[in-house]
Amino acid sequence: MYIYPDHLKSKATLWLWQLRDIGILGICGLVSILAATQAGFMFPCVLTGVYGFLTIRFEDTSILDFIRYACAYFFMRQQFFEWRYE
Repeated sequence: MYIYPDHLKSKATLWLWQLRDIGILGICGLVSILAATQAGFMFPCVLTGVYGFLTIRFEDTSILDFIRYACAYFFMRQQFFEWRYE
């Protein structure tokens, strides 16, 4: 089920994810299943699940976008404050 955007510049979504995220989740899922079955290593499955949860989109914003914006605001970009006395 494809959800067509209201305007043509927005990105295509499938269910609750963008198509790019579904591709990443599919590849990571295959690698995770291979790691779990061949080596008994479950850590990639956990990382894939966490990435899948963080990239769920509601109203064109995901939890991962919010975390990126918060890190940029608090840690990466310099804040400029102008103090005046009138």
